[in-house]
Parts: sequence; structure tokens; C-alpha cells
Amino acid sequence: MVNTNHTVFHPAVFILLGIPGLERYHIWLSIPLFFLYATAVLGNSVLILVIVMEHSLHEPMYMFLSMLAGTDILLSSTIAPKALTIFWFHARDITFDACMTQVFFVHITFVGESAILMVMAFDRYVAICAPLRYSTILTIPVVWRLALAIFLRSFCIIFPVIFLLKRLPFCRTNVIPHSYCEHIGVAKLACADITVNIWYGFSLPILTVLTDVVLIAVSYTLILRAIFWMPSQDARHKALNTCGSHLCVILIFYFPSFFTVLTHRFWRNFPRHVHILLANLYVVVPPMLNPIVYGVKMKQIREAIAHFFIESKKWFSSSSLG
Repeated sequence: MVNTNHTVFHPAVFILLGIPGLERYHIWLSIPLFFLYATAVLGNSVLILVIVMEHSLHEPMYMFLSMLAGTDILLSSTIAPKALTIFWFHARDITFDACMTQVFFVHITFVGESAILMVMAFDRYVAICAPLRYSTILTIPVVWRLALAIFLRSFCIIFPVIFLLKRLPFCRTNVIPHSYCEHIGVAKLACADITVNIWYGFSLPILTVLTDVVLIAVSYTLILRAIFWMPSQDARHKALNTCGSHLCVILIFYFPSFFTVLTHRFWRNFPRHVHILLANLYVVVPPMLNPIVYGVKMKQIREAIAHFFIESKKWFSSSSLG
């Protein structure tokens, strides 16, 4: 292997170690990971299918919810299958291009999901603070334009990360002490200055997400003010119940993500194996909980899911008889 000042060397493969320090527990850790991942994919798939098939749910709120469910499936499927192959079959190799692809989708789904939650907060603000204008403000074309804007924003923020990684020479080691590829973890393997990677990778995505958090906080401040001015207690209860599921999902998403990022960035003595374990749980636990939260808290979703399963049972019964 020859590396000059004019050569950017990329290893053919990286080696993912899984969770260093907990290798002997990999099989045991794979059991809850597989269960959580399977539940997340199944729950979000059913949620998307129900929203698509039930015409009564073809409203902006549920369309945003289906976007959230799709993002959850993408996030967990980007990481969990590879982690499971490491735990089960010791298949630690990952090609350079596959690693870059994983970096891209890990980060774009994080930024995208934050934007979706922010747009959902705006949806609730319009529904509660300007209900008479809801159908004119949030039309179906507007929803699709917002979906396109979310994708373009996430893409434009994360795509430069791939170029920042590809410009680096990797001439030290190809061993990644993690169960998946993420930006800074890969950049630290380079034998070059990674200051730009650190500043861009930490500042721009985090500032973008913090902007979303501020906008969500402003939206819910206005929402709560409007709710407490409602004359009817039933109306207040209904409005709070409508927002409750969204607030639960917001807490499920932001609390563990900020905890993971901040401990990784500032708490240098935080045990690495605990950090990696939490990072693996983060990509499957919120996606698993989101459809459960919406299924429990929202009557329309519960009724639509029940109707979906009843119709599916009738269809299977008629097919078997035929």
C-alpha cells in the first residue's frame, strides 16, 4: 500500500466490531434488537398501509404520519440488519461504498424525521389556532410540496458529508469500533486533518435540528395558549388529546438523540460500549413506539386498523373457500 500526498486512499472494506467490550453478549443482545426491529417494521408498515387504504385518513395530519412511519422504517433498516449479521454471523466486513451509503441514510433520516415532526407541529397549530382556515392552508398539493422541501433540505445538509469523507485518506486502520458507520466515527480513522468534518458534522445538522425544536416549542406555546382560552372543557380535552400523541413522539425522538449526541461530543469518560448500545437502541425503540403511541392515543387510527384487519380476515377467508 503506497500513499503519497497526492493520493487519497480508500480501503476496500471497513471492519465493524459491533459493541466492543460486550462481544460475548452479542447473541443475547441480538434477541431484543431483532424483536424491536421486527416490531418497528411491522407496526410502521401496517400504519402506512392503513393510511393509504382508508380514504377517511387521506388528510394532511395522517399523510405526515405516514411520512414519519416511512422514515422510521428507513432509519431502522439502515442499521439493524447489518448489526444483526455482526451479532449472529460475525459478518463484520462492510465495503467502503456501503459504509458511505449507511452514513448518508443514517444522518439524512435523522434530519428528515426532525423536519417531519416540526411540520406536524405546524399542522396541529393550524388545526387548533385557525381551524376554519385549515382546509385552505394545508391542501394536498401543499402537503406534497412540504414533503419535497423536507427531502431537499435533508439532502442538501447531509450530502456534503459524503464528499468530506471521500476527500480523506485512510492509511491507518480500517477497524470501526461500532456496529454501524457514522460520520465522525469514520472520519476519525483518517490520517489527515478532520477539523472541517467535526465542525460541519456537528454544527450544521445539530443547528438545523435545534431550529426545528425551537419552531416546535413556539408552535406548542401558541397551541397551549389557544387551548386554555377555549370556553368548553370538552373542546380543551379533545385538543389536548389530539396533541398528546405528537408530544409523546417528539419526546421519544429528541430526548435519546440529544443525549447520545451530547455524551458522544462532551462526555469523554462515558463508557463507549454503553454509548454504542444506546445508539443501537435509539434506531429501533422510537420507530417501534411511534405506531403504538398513535394507535393508542388516536381513535381514528385504532378504528382504521381494526377495520383493516377485519377486511383482511374476510378476504383471506373468501380466498381459502374459493
